[in-house]
Amino acid sequence: MNDDKTTGSTLYRQYINTPTGKLIAIASTKGLCFLEFQKPDRNDLMEKRLEKFFRGCRIIDETNDILEKTGEWLTAYFNKDFEQLTAPPLDLRGSEFELTVWRALEKIPPGHTSSYGDIAKQIGKPNASRAVGNTNRRNPVPIIIPCHRVIGQDKSLTGYGGGLDKKEWLLAHETAAGGQQGRLFD
Repeated sequence: MNDDKTTGSTLYRQYINTPTGKLIAIASTKGLCFLEFQKPDRNDLMEKRLEKFFRGCRIIDETNDILEKTGEWLTAYFNKDFEQLTAPPLDLRGSEFELTVWRALEKIPPGHTSSYGDIAKQIGKPNASRAVGNTNRRNPVPIIIPCHRVIGQDKSLTGYGGGLDKKEWLLAHETAAGGQQGRLFD
């Protein structure tokens, strides 16, 4: 993960069908930059982040090694083969706070959840649960960086860029795999 700006490079784009709908995957030669649900508000957010962090990059509709690895990861994930998940390299751009939150989210295993407040405490910012929520909203690679595993302090399902129906589906998918029943709301 880094926050360098890239200009003049090539980004590779692929559309991937999943049980939760079509995703847009965009990768540099360094790593996966975006894995986004196709929704107008998510597309707008992605466009703004592309302009800010990847200004001048050319996007082509071709695959590369990173996108191939992303497809393999998604196949294993949706087949509930969580033991085989090896995330593709990531090329994330954002503030130091965003990168810190996203690193913390990566530590939440499938079938488990954490609250925004717990993540804020984990990163040493106990009063930043709202900022953690806003950072979750800006997560450019949902599912791989599992922002869907972050819930309200009262264990309610709150906000998700793909929609609450997708968040609920992803959590149920993970909980149903491997006897994780009862662990959904750690």
